[in-house]
Amino acid sequence: MVSNLTGEVLSKYETDFIEKVVETVISKLDLRLVSTPAHLTGMETRVEDVNSWLKNEQYNAIAICGMGGIGKTTLAQCIYNSNKHNFESKSFVEKIGENYKHGLRRLQKHLLRDVLGNDKIQISNALEGTSKIEEVLQTKKVLIVLDDIDDEEELTTLLGTKAFHTQSKIIITTRLLDIDSWFVSKSLRCMVHKLKSLDVHESLELFSWHAFGSKFPMEGFGELAQQLVKYCGGNPLALKVLGSSLYVCNEDPRKKNTMIDIWRDRVNSLNSSKGDLDCKIQDVLRKSFDALQFENHKELFLDIACFFVGESKDMLTIWRDDLHVKYGIMTLISRCLLTISPYANELAMHQLLQDMGRKIVCEESKDPSKRSRVWHDEESYCVLRKGDGSNTIEGLALDMRKIKQGRRSEPLALKTSSLAKIEKLKLLQLKYVTLTGSYENFPELRWLCWHGCPLETMHPGLLKSSLVAIDMSYGHMETFEAPTVLNSLKILNLEGCDELVSIRKLRRLPNLETLILSSCSSLTHLSKYIGYLESLALLDLKGCTKLFKASSNKKYVKPMLKHLWIDRGNSEQPLFSLPCSLKFLHLNDCKIKCNNDVRVSFHVQTFFNMYLGCNIFEFLPSNINLKMLQTLNLYSCSLLKALTCIPSTLEELYIDKCCSLERVTFQSGRFRLQQFSYKDCSQLSEVQSLFKLVPVAKIDVADMVQHMQWIKEYENCEVDLVGDDITIGRDPQIQMLHEYGIMSTYLQGIKDHNTMTYEHKSPLQSLSFCVPSHHENKRIQGLHVSCLYRSSRSRDKDMWLLLAKIRNTTQGVTWIYNPMVYCKPRVDEDVVWLSYWPIGNILDVGDEVIVDIIVDKGAVARECRAILKYVDGEVENYQTNTMQGEEVIGGDLSQFEVTTKGYYLCRRNLFGSETSSWLKKLFDDNVDYPVGRMEKNSLVKDVNLYKRLEYSKLPVRFHILNIEDNSICICKIRLSYTSSVSKLLSVFLLERALIWHTKSMVAKVARRSLVGFESTREVLGLGGDYSA
Repeated sequence: MVSNLTGEVLSKYETDFIEKVVETVISKLDLRLVSTPAHLTGMETRVEDVNSWLKNEQYNAIAICGMGGIGKTTLAQCIYNSNKHNFESKSFVEKIGENYKHGLRRLQKHLLRDVLGNDKIQISNALEGTSKIEEVLQTKKVLIVLDDIDDEEELTTLLGTKAFHTQSKIIITTRLLDIDSWFVSKSLRCMVHKLKSLDVHESLELFSWHAFGSKFPMEGFGELAQQLVKYCGGNPLALKVLGSSLYVCNEDPRKKNTMIDIWRDRVNSLNSSKGDLDCKIQDVLRKSFDALQFENHKELFLDIACFFVGESKDMLTIWRDDLHVKYGIMTLISRCLLTISPYANELAMHQLLQDMGRKIVCEESKDPSKRSRVWHDEESYCVLRKGDGSNTIEGLALDMRKIKQGRRSEPLALKTSSLAKIEKLKLLQLKYVTLTGSYENFPELRWLCWHGCPLETMHPGLLKSSLVAIDMSYGHMETFEAPTVLNSLKILNLEGCDELVSIRKLRRLPNLETLILSSCSSLTHLSKYIGYLESLALLDLKGCTKLFKASSNKKYVKPMLKHLWIDRGNSEQPLFSLPCSLKFLHLNDCKIKCNNDVRVSFHVQTFFNMYLGCNIFEFLPSNINLKMLQTLNLYSCSLLKALTCIPSTLEELYIDKCCSLERVTFQSGRFRLQQFSYKDCSQLSEVQSLFKLVPVAKIDVADMVQHMQWIKEYENCEVDLVGDDITIGRDPQIQMLHEYGIMSTYLQGIKDHNTMTYEHKSPLQSLSFCVPSHHENKRIQGLHVSCLYRSSRSRDKDMWLLLAKIRNTTQGVTWIYNPMVYCKPRVDEDVVWLSYWPIGNILDVGDEVIVDIIVDKGAVARECRAILKYVDGEVENYQTNTMQGEEVIGGDLSQFEVTTKGYYLCRRNLFGSETSSWLKKLFDDNVDYPVGRMEKNSLVKDVNLYKRLEYSKLPVRFHILNIEDNSICICKIRLSYTSSVSKLLSVFLLERALIWHTKSMVAKVARRSLVGFESTREVLGLGGDYSA
C-alpha cells in the first residue's frame, strides 16, 4: 500500500507538511474510532454477548433494545470499534430518530460516504439514496450501525429491502422490542437483544467513578451511595448524571460533612414519590413517552406510573375500551416503558420511568388540585382536608399510615363530601382511611380500592353501577352482598378480610371475572350461584380453611352441570360447583387432607390451572381429574409421597419443597411438560421418562449390569454430586443415574481404578476401535465406557461441563450425552465416570466406534476405556421394554435429533445463543437446531457455560514463529479434534527451557501461559506422528 502512495514536496512550513502526512496515513489506514465514554463498567460481558452474534450465520442484523440511558449506543460503539477491521466497509450513523425528519438525505449521504469511501456523493432525493444504498450493500461486506431507530420507515430508507452480502452485519439500537417484525418483508433475519441493566456491583462502581473519581465510595458515603444506586436501577445514564451532580472532592475534607448533608437531602427528595428527576435524565427518558402516537396510550402510561405499578395486570380491565387498552399495553411494553412480571403477573416499571411519568403530571400545575392525578400522600390529604373539590383530578391515592408517621397528633378525619366534590374522579385508592358522612353522593368510580376499610358491610352508596374493580382487602367486613346488579364489575378482591363470614347473591355480579378471597379464614358460606358466573376466570380461596371444613353444609349444586364429583362412595354433595369458564383455582393452605375435603364439582369441559400448595395430603385427591389441568402447583406439600399417571395434557408441574415425594410417573412415555420445577425434593428418585437417581446401596446386585456389579463394594462411599437441583440435600452416597436408557455412576477418591478389565484403552480422553468378530451364539448388548477426570485448578467452581460423545462412523450415527448430574472434580484426586450404553442393536462387526470425553475448561480427562457387553442368543430389542414413545436409546429420540442420525441428549440450555454454532462443531454438520426446545426450570443453567467449553488434551499443532536464546515465541496453537472440532487459542509466550530430543521427542516446557494441560507430553501431542 505504501508503494502506491504519491510523493509530496516540502514547500511550506514543516509542521503543516507533517500534519498533512499524518492525516493522509491515518485516512489510508482507517484508524478512525467512534467515541466511547470513560469508565465502561460492565461493558466487557455485554460486548461478549453481542460478539457471539457476529459469528452466528443465521442472523444478519441485531437489534439492541432497552429503555433510554441503558447503554445501547455505548455498546454499539464498542462493538463497532472492536470489529470494524473485519469488514470491507463500515459506517456508524448516529441519532437517526432526532435527524430523520429534517436530515434524511444527509443520513443517507453519511452512510454512502462511509461505505464507498467517497466524499463527493450526491443524492437528489430519498428514493435515489435508498437505491444507491441497496446497490452497494449487495456487493460489499459491510458493518453498519444505525443508532436510535424509532420507525420502520427509517430502517427501509437507510437499508432498502433487497438482499445483502451474506457476510454483512447490521447493528440497530432502538427502544422498541418488536422491531424483528419489520424484517419479515426484508432479506434480513434480525436477532433481538434486550440489554440488561447493570447489576448492583457494576452500578456502584460506575456511580463511584463519577461521584468520587475512584472505583469505590469515599468513607462515610457508602450507605448513601447504595441508596442512590438502588434508585437508579442499573441505568448507566442515571448513575453518571446523579454521580456527577453530587461529586465529592477528595482534596477538601472540610466540605465532607456539608456534602453528606447534601447527599441526604438528595436521597430524601428522590424517595418522596413526587417525580423529582434530574432534567438530563428526564429529557432522555421522555423521548419514549413523546413518541407514543395515541393520546390514550400516554394517559394509560401516566395512570400506571401514578397508581398501578405492582398491581395485577388484570386491573387493566378498569379502562372502558378493553381492545384499545390491550393494544396500549403492547405498545408500552414494546417501547420498553412497561414490563409484566412473569410469575406474579403484575405491572412493573423502572423507577426512573415511573418518576418521569409522575414529573409530567406535576408539570401540569403547581396546585395539586388542578392536576389530573394526585398520588403523593401529603398532597392528597391536603386536597381532601380542604374539601374544595376539583374539576381536573381523575385519580387520587392516599395512605393514611404514612400521614400518621410524620405527625405528632392524630390527623383530622376526612369527609365523604370532599370526595363528592371531585367531579371527574374515576380512580380512588385509599389505605386505612376513615371517612365520615353520607355515601349517597359518592363519585361514580371505576376503581375503588379501600384497604383496611372499617365498614362491616358495603354501603349501597359505594357500589355504583360504574364500578369495574373493587378492592376491599384487609378490612373489617363480615358480609358482602351487592344491593343491586352491577353489570360492569369484573374484579372483586376481599383478601385478608379475616372477619368475613359470607358472600351472598353473586348472581348480581353476572360479569365477574376475578374473585379473590384468600386468607378469609372465617369464611363459611360462598354463594351457590358461583357456578352461574360464566365469565369467572380466577377464583382464589387460599387459606379459606373453614370453608372446606364446613362439612355439615348442604350446598346447592347446579343441576345442569355434568360435574366430575367422583368421591369413591362419598354421598355428600359438593360445597359448590365451578363454572366452565374458570382458568385459575387457588386452594393453597386450605388444610386439605383427603377427598372429603375437596368437595368441589369440576365441570367436564373445564381446562384450567390449579394451585394446591401447602396442603397435608399424602396422595393427590382422586376426585381432581388431572386431564382438566394445564398447570398443577403442589409447592410445599410436605407429606405428598407420589404422583402417578400424569396425563400428557398437563403443561406445567411445580413440586418444589415436596420433601417426601419419591416418584412421578406419566400416562405417556414421552416427557411433555413445558415447565417442571422440583427444588428441595430430597427424596425424589424417579421422574419417569426424564431420570432415575437411586443410591447404589438400594439396588440389588442382580439388577445391575454385570460389569458394574463390582461397585457395590463402594456403595457407602460418598460423592459430591452437582449439576441439578435434585442433588441439593441428597444423601451423599454413590448414586446410579438412568437417562435416555444410559446408566452411569461416579466414584470419587477411589485408588484402584483397574478393578474392571477393558478391551479398549487409551491414556487420553478419546479412543477408537473396530467391533471385533465374536462367537455366532453371542450378540452385542451394549457398550461400557469409563474415564477419569479431575480439576486442574485450585480455584473451586460450582458449575462444570461434562460430555460423552460416541460415534459409529461406519453407520453414521452420533450420540452426545450431557448427564444431568455429575461428580464435582477436585484437584488432588480422580473421579471415575462409569456408563453403560444399550446400543447393541446399532453395532455390527467391523463398525468403527470413536469415544470422546469432553470436559470443562479447568478440568482434564484421561484413561478412556471401553468394553462391549455380549449376551447369549438374540438381543432383546430395548424398545420392547420401554413405554411407547419413551425418549431412550432404542426408543423415540426424534426430539433430540439435531442432524441426520446425530442425537444431542441434553435438556438444558448450555450454550445460549451459540447453541447452533456449537452443535455444528460437535457434529461437524450444518445443524438446524430447534430454538423452541423445551427447557425445564430446574435444568436451565448458566447460558454462558459455552464460554468455558474446552477440548483439553487434544492433538496439538504448534505455529513456531521465532526461536531466540533458548526461548520460543508461539503466537497460535490450534487444537485439532479429528475432522470436526478446532478451536484457536492465543498464547503469548512459552518461556525458556525447551530441550529437544530428536529421537524420542521428549520436551520440557515452562507452562506458565498454558492453562488446562496436565503435562508437557499432552501439550506437544507426543505419542503419535508429530512435526514442528
